[in-house]
Amino acid sequence: MTSARDELAGLDPFDIFDTEAARLDRFFSSLDEDGWNRPSRCDGWTVRDVLAHLVGEELYNHACLDDDIDGFYELLEHEGVRGGFDGFNEWCVRKRHGQPVEQVLDEWRTRNGETRRRMRALGRDGTLHTSAGPYPAGLQTFHYDSEYATHADDVGAPVTPDEAGDRLGWRVRVGMFVLEEQGSKARIEHACGRVQVQVDDGLTADLSPEEFVEATVGRLPAGHPLDARVRGALRCLA
Repeated sequence: MTSARDELAGLDPFDIFDTEAARLDRFFSSLDEDGWNRPSRCDGWTVRDVLAHLVGEELYNHACLDDDIDGFYELLEHEGVRGGFDGFNEWCVRKRHGQPVEQVLDEWRTRNGETRRRMRALGRDGTLHTSAGPYPAGLQTFHYDSEYATHADDVGAPVTPDEAGDRLGWRVRVGMFVLEEQGSKARIEHACGRVQVQVDDGLTADLSPEEFVEATVGRLPAGHPLDARVRGALRCLA
């Protein structure tokens, strides 16, 4: 039986990362003040706040690349950041509230550009020093790919019809891999354009690929009929 990890073999995580970063850059570059202040799909965050969050994430990304996770946590301690990664995310957004948005956008372009170059240089089998320990750079990049695609959708960055199918395909495959990697109790079968889900207590669900992806990143609408236990078992990338 082919594992979810084997399903990633035909995908280039670095090319996907470049594509999703370029999508966000094009979208951010097109915005006026009203666009920046529009609510995003992230509760309580505007589009501008999502950009600030992406900039802040680069502190962690660069700490991993520099093998300086201890320094990252020392910085958070010095800044009085509490509440784990949720607290870190809010701090990143709050820290940039008073900065001109052009400055924040330029900072993101520069820092993320460096991250993408260095991740590609490490290669799929290179080692990245994460907060959870050493981890393959290629697999970590797939996590970044999902993060960027999710936030692109959060802010409404356009996806053309020509790319939508392939984009949805890799997101399903990444979601299946991460569930397998985390030892999720959800068992997934993707066939005939549907995603079949079964969890250990006998619950089943028949989802479209779009619904499956939204479940893995915690973006299903509150009123979606998917059982809360299945929803919880599928959430793995947010």
